[in-house]
Amino acid sequence: MAPSSFSFCYSAVVLLCLCTVASAQLSPTFYNTSCPNVLSTIQTGIQAALQADSRMGASLLRMHFHDCFVQGCDGSVLLDDTANFTGEKTAFPNNNSLRGFEVIDALKSSVEALCPGVVSCADILAVAARDSVVTLGGPTWTVPLGRRDSTTANISLANTNLPAPTLNLSGLITSFANQGLTAAEMVALSGGHTIGLARCVSYRDHIYNDSNINANYSASLRAICPFSSGDDVLAPLDVATNATFDNRYYTNLLSNQGLLHSDQELFNGGSTDAQVTSYTTNSTAFFADFTSAMIKMSSIGVLTGTSGQIRTNCRRVN
Repeated sequence: MAPSSFSFCYSAVVLLCLCTVASAQLSPTFYNTSCPNVLSTIQTGIQAALQADSRMGASLLRMHFHDCFVQGCDGSVLLDDTANFTGEKTAFPNNNSLRGFEVIDALKSSVEALCPGVVSCADILAVAARDSVVTLGGPTWTVPLGRRDSTTANISLANTNLPAPTLNLSGLITSFANQGLTAAEMVALSGGHTIGLARCVSYRDHIYNDSNINANYSASLRAICPFSSGDDVLAPLDVATNATFDNRYYTNLLSNQGLLHSDQELFNGGSTDAQVTSYTTNSTAFFADFTSAMIKMSSIGVLTGTSGQIRTNCRRVN
C-alpha cells in the first residue's frame, strides 16, 4: 500500500474511532432531569415554524447536515461573523443559501426560558432536524443528546468539506467517506432531497450540460433558469412531492429527473443504482436506512463533557 493510501486509511480509522467514542458519551435521556420538557418545547416550535413555512423543514435538515460536515456537529454553523471572528455563514455553500437561523434563535429562547444554560445549540439543531422530517411526514428516530457548542468555526472547511452539487459519484462517496459515512449511508442521506428547493446556480450546469436528464424536465427548468442569469430562482429538489418526506426522490432519479447533477449521479449506471431502485418500491427500507444514517451523522465530531460550552446565544460564543 502506498504511503498516501495508508495515511488516508489511518485517518479514516482514527475518525471512526473518535466518532464511536464521542457517540458513546451521548444519550437520548441526557436532559431527562436537567430539562425534562426540552423535546416537547422544540417539537412545538418546529410545528409552528413549518406551519408558517413548510420549506423551513428542509432548510433546518440541511443546516444540521452543513453543521456536522464542518468540524463535527457542534453548532459552529450558527455563529455570526464579528470584527475579530469569521464564521461559516459566508462560505460558498452557505452564503445566501442556508436559512432558518431565526427559527433556531426562537427555539433557543424558549429552551433558555425553561432551563437556562443547560441545552446546547448543537442539540437543538439536531432535534429540530428530526422534528422537521417528522412534521413533513417522514420517519422519527431517537436523537442522542449531550453535544456541546464549539467556540470556533472554520470557513475554509465549509468551503471544502461540503459536497458540491457538481460532484460525480466517486466524489460524493469520497466526501462522505471523509466523514466516516459509507456509500450506502450517502445514498440514504441524499433522500433528504425529497423535500426543499434549490437555487438555479446549483442546478444550471445539470440542465444545460448533462445528457442524463429527462428532456421535458430539462426544458421546464431552462424556462425558469436562464443560462447566464437568475441565480436565485428556486426549483423543487423533488419534482413530485417536495413538501412531503417520502421516497419519490428516488423514483424521480429512475426517470432522469434529479434536479442536481449530484442527485442524478446516484442513478447513472454506477454502483448505487441498485440501492436507488430498491428504495423506489420499499419506502420502509429507505426510512430505516435514513434514520440510522442520521443518527450516525449527528454524532460526527461531537463535543461532550467539558469540551466547548453551552452557548447562551447560538450566534456568538459566551
